[in-house]
Amino acid sequence: MTDIGVLGSGRVGTNLARALAAAGHHVTLGRREAGDETAAAPAGIRHADHATTARTADIVINATPGDSTLERLTALRAELAGKILIDVSNATHDAADGLPGALCYPGGSLAEQLQTALPGTQVVKTLNTMLFMVMTAPDALTSPPTAYLSGNDEKAKKTVAGLLAELGWDPAWIEDLGDITTARATEAMILVVPHILRRNGFTPFAVSLAR
Repeated sequence: MTDIGVLGSGRVGTNLARALAAAGHHVTLGRREAGDETAAAPAGIRHADHATTARTADIVINATPGDSTLERLTALRAELAGKILIDVSNATHDAADGLPGALCYPGGSLAEQLQTALPGTQVVKTLNTMLFMVMTAPDALTSPPTAYLSGNDEKAKKTVAGLLAELGWDPAWIEDLGDITTARATEAMILVVPHILRRNGFTPFAVSLAR
């Protein structure tokens, strides 16, 4: 059992928090303000502000909007020190219809920016190449999806792979790409997503590796 903090109480964060709590972990769902009641706390999950969530967790998941993540999390440098930070967000500018548009960090990645800004934190990028419901129900798709891993610390990636297994990810579906610079590739995959959404709506899918 692990103390896990999830930063971001939208669909992505709430979905992950519920699944991890169901797996037996102590989960805190972090919102911008402790008194923000815009989202009800799922059963068995504590609510707190971002600073408290990061400070009291062993592993922190970033599910905040990617275009503002760097500023939010840089302000939590002290609280995140010594922690594993799982980044599942994508940093894009909104297109005219509100769907993801251009990358905020072309030629780089949000994950790299986070690792530079948070040198005392082990950043692992994963789960950012699928719709949020697939993150916790990968076997719901008709073909096996892929969860890519990017990070500098091998032990941290192994820990994250263990959490993915608890969410239903078969080890054969997890692809370790290498160090944090490889997150450039998976973050760029978001560019195909809005075109799929415009044609098919929010039908569950993942951008996966076929063998």
